[in-house]
This record gives sequence, structure tokens and C-alpha cells, in this order.
Amino acid sequence: MLAEMRAYRLKEIRESAGLTQQQLADRVGVTEKQVSKIENDNVANSKVSTLRSYLEALGGDMAVEFIRGDARIAVA
Repeated sequence: MLAEMRAYRLKEIRESAGLTQQQLADRVGVTEKQVSKIENDNVANSKVSTLRSYLEALGGDMAVEFIRGDARIAVA
């Protein structure tokens, strides 16, 4: 359920930026089908580099953390 909510939120951000899936795909350098997969609950199976490019194309960035207990370490 959480993965579905994240994927849906990505779609909302893209739409609020006024971009179609094809326009975003062109910016990222992937197919429209790949953007559709990301936005339809396939985030976990996407390459980190693709997700980073997707987020950067929307004007954002990505953070990756290692979390164990109360410890949080920025990885990328």
C-alpha cells in the first residue's frame, strides 16, 4: 500500500508540473512505458539512476539512507 501511495504521489507531481508521461520520458531518456511503470507501483524495481533522473527532471533530487534503529546514514 505504501509503495502504491508513493507511485501515485510521483504521478501527481508530474501532472502538477504540467508534463505528460511522454514529455517526462523524453527529459529522462527512457520510454513512456518506463515512466508509466514507475507511476504504477513499480518504483522498487526501477534502477536508482532512472529514479534519480525522473526526480531531477521534475526539479527535485533524491536521497538514499541506510536506517537501522535510530541510526540514519546518508548513502547518496
